[in-house]
Amino acid sequence: MDIQIGRGKMARRAYGIDEIALVPGNRTLDPSLADTKWQIGNIEREIPIIASAMDGVVDVGMAVHLSQLGALGVLNLEGIQTRYADPTPILDRIASVGKDEFVSLMQEVYAEPIKPELIEQRIEEIKQQGGIAAVSATPAGASKYGEAVTKAGADLFFVQATVVSTAHLSPESIIPLDLGAFCRDMPMPVILGNCVTYEVALNLMKAGAAAVMVGIGPGAACTSRGVLGVGVPQATAIADCAAARDDFYQETGNYVQVIADGGLITGGDICKCIACGADGVMIGSPFARAAEAPGQGYHWGMATPSPVLPRGTRIRVGTTGSLKQILTGPAGLDDGTHNLLGALKTSMGTLGAKNIKEMQQVEVVIAPSLLTEGKVYQKAQQLGMGK
Repeated sequence: MDIQIGRGKMARRAYGIDEIALVPGNRTLDPSLADTKWQIGNIEREIPIIASAMDGVVDVGMAVHLSQLGALGVLNLEGIQTRYADPTPILDRIASVGKDEFVSLMQEVYAEPIKPELIEQRIEEIKQQGGIAAVSATPAGASKYGEAVTKAGADLFFVQATVVSTAHLSPESIIPLDLGAFCRDMPMPVILGNCVTYEVALNLMKAGAAAVMVGIGPGAACTSRGVLGVGVPQATAIADCAAARDDFYQETGNYVQVIADGGLITGGDICKCIACGADGVMIGSPFARAAEAPGQGYHWGMATPSPVLPRGTRIRVGTTGSLKQILTGPAGLDDGTHNLLGALKTSMGTLGAKNIKEMQQVEVVIAPSLLTEGKVYQKAQQLGMGK
């Protein structure tokens, strides 16, 4: 329903993940029977959770470990791992600097040129250890480094920017990346994003995307919504893009995965994204809290080191457990940030959803009081949902 902001502007109400709740149906099932498998490109995974391509979240070791646990990690090809042969001293500096010096430090360390030979080396290191080599670059980076990615034999290529569209206007001196041609020419599946609307998602699917990422600005370390005023709350964005996926499938018979990207902290957040229509999710800050994460308890956005307009910050997330605890348990915390797979399976059991497709069909209600109702003691004592 449209709402009148003023005489000259109408608006549509949009909803965030915190504003909705999932409604149990007529049946339940044992969580062990819940099938969480999904497929992205030609790769099937047991866990529909991807670690985002952020320097504080994924390095070679994390990518390999996530693959071993049944999930997926994406390496940022325009980050520290491909600028420095030994990234450890740089990561140490980022973790130790004060907040007032942080932005200038990031602009300094990310000014180091990207080295194509390091791109190939990192991909080869992941594959040599048996991991799935999923990598990410901006459209400009994809155009520039696609050959190195192909040579090294990456398994998945994520082309990511704050907003990606097939109708990008550039100055005459710059030739924009042709997303359709890129998807056709690359030997591995290409995932495109980010988007938040039906029309753009549909156009990305028509361009040949193996999956599309949904989300602009909800990430824990992202400030795009504050700096640019741009974004759509995740529940509405996911539902709109999932509708594009379903229409595209009906028209072509080609099913393109929808990945909710950003702003997801707990197992409940993941469950609600899938209920809104997502096939999988991409998360950053929950994995940045793993003991194995390269950020040493810190997390920062991909746009943070911009030399002219940073749209991210560094947040202290701490280290709360091992990657296995966070992903598959056993949980050591009571706030929903550990055993994310267990939370998804238990939610599916409670809702009677046997698989991801059935989870996408569960009833959703608008429930702004869901996270506060009856939680007075937890909030007062900073326990569980009151942290």
